[in-house]
Amino acid sequence: MTQSKRETERKYEPPAGGVAGLPDLTGVGPVASVTAAGPVELDAVYHDTADLRLAGASATLRRRTGGPDAGWHLKLPLAGDTREEVGAPLSDEVPEALRELVLSRTRGAELRPVVRIRSTRAVRQLRDAEGGVLAELSLDEVRAESTAVGGGRAEWGELEVELADGVHAGLLDLVEKRLRKKGIVRADSPSKLARALRDTGSAAERSRPAGVVPGSPGSYVLAYLREQVGILVALDPAVRRDLPDGVHQMRVTCRRLRSCLRSYRSVLDRRVTDPVRAELQWLAGELGVARDQEVLRERIGTALDELPDDLVLGPVAARLRVWDVSRGGDVRSRTREALDTPRYLRLLDALDSLVGRPPLRPKAAGKPARTMARAVLKEYDRLAGRMEHALARPAGRSRETALHETRKAAKKLRYAAEVARPALGKPVARLGKRAKAVQQLLGEHQDAVVAQDTLRGLAVAAHGAGESAFTWGLLHGRERAGADARQRELPAVWRAASDPALRAPLRH
Repeated sequence: MTQSKRETERKYEPPAGGVAGLPDLTGVGPVASVTAAGPVELDAVYHDTADLRLAGASATLRRRTGGPDAGWHLKLPLAGDTREEVGAPLSDEVPEALRELVLSRTRGAELRPVVRIRSTRAVRQLRDAEGGVLAELSLDEVRAESTAVGGGRAEWGELEVELADGVHAGLLDLVEKRLRKKGIVRADSPSKLARALRDTGSAAERSRPAGVVPGSPGSYVLAYLREQVGILVALDPAVRRDLPDGVHQMRVTCRRLRSCLRSYRSVLDRRVTDPVRAELQWLAGELGVARDQEVLRERIGTALDELPDDLVLGPVAARLRVWDVSRGGDVRSRTREALDTPRYLRLLDALDSLVGRPPLRPKAAGKPARTMARAVLKEYDRLAGRMEHALARPAGRSRETALHETRKAAKKLRYAAEVARPALGKPVARLGKRAKAVQQLLGEHQDAVVAQDTLRGLAVAAHGAGESAFTWGLLHGRERAGADARQRELPAVWRAASDPALRAPLRH
């Protein structure tokens, strides 16, 4: 059994004089009073792999005793000063639920104790006028020791300011302003674990890939790949816990990675990258089943909610729920099963190897204005060819299929432009923006086409059960009208995207 919460905090060097050196924070924003609590003795053993894969990904896993929240705590990085903390009850071994949530980072490597950190904590609670806790200031005396034989020891002081749930992050800025007036500055380490690893001599050395020339096509492509691999790994826990939009975002990340590897074959050796692309396609396919189900459920449910009551005939809401439940459990299980396979872990290993030991080709060290512009223009030419073919098809299923393929080409152009934007700037950004407009229009068209097939099936099932199929037919007609409207809009959107002036700066 796990519980999750978000924590927003900042760490500072301790004030001279300890607790006595803290400024009076009464009157800072909504702070009406400050109360004392503690001291508390905390004892935490941090677990990681032998090569510190969790620490390298800014994640921490600890078993802590003492204080009000004794137990296992997994902290995963989010944006800014915020992290997600997933807790589990105290036990001797790492809980299986937490072991699964770090699998994308550990890739199955053994978790073992790496550092023990003991803290003596004095707490000051910042309260509002009603007595509610807004934030806690924790002044810690920290003692750390490596668990390795002959490992080092370290001691330091630390001030931590953590917001209570639901409190606006702006309070942190106000508190920091008051702290700085007393000469209290941010700590130079993002977490106790990071400092403990550094000061006990346990930190792993991390190096950049050799042979990458700064400012070269290879450097830009690898920076993009490294970012996307990090996003893929970080999304794994959200998908396992069925959090909103997790599957969608992981699927999009797979597509971005595949597209980058395809578009920049002149930079990276395809003999290495093509097998990785194939495995990314497999993973995206496994995720796609769940995502498609999610999109259809939301689309049809929203359309039903918007209908006047007199146009809803029969048990349509109940039938939609039955359809979703009958399919939803299977697709979610399929997604989870894919993430638990050795194949998935091998893919993560391959991605890690790709960014760590990139198979660079000679053009990787060339001029980005030439190599990367050529890759983007090649994707544009492919899109233009697909668009010409699609618009020449007669109305009906063949054109719908061709437009779906055109949408994929627009997506590849958009992603190729994303990779090149840091190197080529505004010209490629404008082209990518127009490609995105084409992609989104064709995405709306494809969603309407897929929804028609689903609604037709629901209508047939309703009719077979002796129910009215009127509402399903009405929604089907609206989706068809929507798809037709998107097709009528397409030529104008394409003219904007195919303007030669957009590509001219990339050809010089």
